[in-house]
Amino acid sequence: MPSSPAPSRLAARSPWLCALAGLALVLPACAQEGPPPLPPVPEEAMAAVAVEPGVPREPLARAIDTLFTADGIGETRALVLMHRGEIVAERYAEDYGPDIRFTGWSMSKTVTAVLLGMMVADGRLRLDDPAPVKSWQRAGDPRSAITLRHLIQMRSGLRHEEASDPAYLSDEVRMLFLDGRDDMAGWAEAQPLSAAPGTTFAYSSATSVILSDIATETIAPGESAERRMETMADYLDARLAVPLGMTSLVGEYDADGTLIGGSHIWATARDWAKFGEFLRNGGSVAGAQIVPRGWIDFMRTPSPASPDYGGQLWLNRDSETGRDTLFAEQGPDTAFAAVGHLGQYIIVSPEQGLTLARLGKTDGEERAALVDALADIVALYPER
Repeated sequence: MPSSPAPSRLAARSPWLCALAGLALVLPACAQEGPPPLPPVPEEAMAAVAVEPGVPREPLARAIDTLFTADGIGETRALVLMHRGEIVAERYAEDYGPDIRFTGWSMSKTVTAVLLGMMVADGRLRLDDPAPVKSWQRAGDPRSAITLRHLIQMRSGLRHEEASDPAYLSDEVRMLFLDGRDDMAGWAEAQPLSAAPGTTFAYSSATSVILSDIATETIAPGESAERRMETMADYLDARLAVPLGMTSLVGEYDADGTLIGGSHIWATARDWAKFGEFLRNGGSVAGAQIVPRGWIDFMRTPSPASPDYGGQLWLNRDSETGRDTLFAEQGPDTAFAAVGHLGQYIIVSPEQGLTLARLGKTDGEERAALVDALADIVALYPER
């Protein structure tokens, strides 16, 4: 009987050497052609996924583990995945947990849009009326043609240059940290037009602060900075946080008492996921309609100036410009997301019954790899 080939000879014949430590024989099956088997899913990764997550558990745990362990996608600090209203996966990086609040950065814009929807539903604001900004209503001011709809869809025409280079000249940096920081809305509203209102898409944190100012003036007209802040904090709590059960939801305010609604709203990962579920359910919670379903439909409708953007929401559609914020080639075009600086995501796919909240720190060249990893998780779930 011929002897078994030595392990070194097996290794030379095949790129993978499969041998168990301590065994005297090498099984012939170990030398078969093909890719190596995947390593076992770490216990920590499996523990983060529910026993019945709606899809095979191990591939889901492996895909989520990639977000926390792979090189080249930045740092994932929290992930909450919900399927048909239930948390099916939840995981945190070291030093983070379910009680930690995370800033939404530009996910805050979507919260601001919901607040405005409530005011429109209450009859306090109208989408196609001139935006109620006093400094624009002077005779001959072309900014008087800007409507609330234009602002919400990021097509105001105002000269707001987001993420310009060098960073200290970028309008959101100037507004948040430099010459505009004490009266952010006043600074944003003072900028001139660079295009006719309604004609051009220009993503802008300054625009969302104008929306916050409009919302605040609507409920606290002419009040002091302190009173403006208190009134908006109470409104945010009573109309959104309490009905949704988002007990951690809190906003930051500038010295003029304006909610920094373009970037500085905070919540836990679970509460950000609850907000995504609220959007997935068309503005309702447990059967109660918190904001009209038609308003959420409006937020999910492509802007006339940009097919991948709605009303303070990114849409999973071809931008027709080369911009690919989500994964239009892979996921359903009904999916949408609130997206924030440094890789904050609430991805919602109604057709899959899915909401995914990812909080962390990723930017620059690693952002595309992160989106691919998120898309891989979403792709595990079938469409209806």
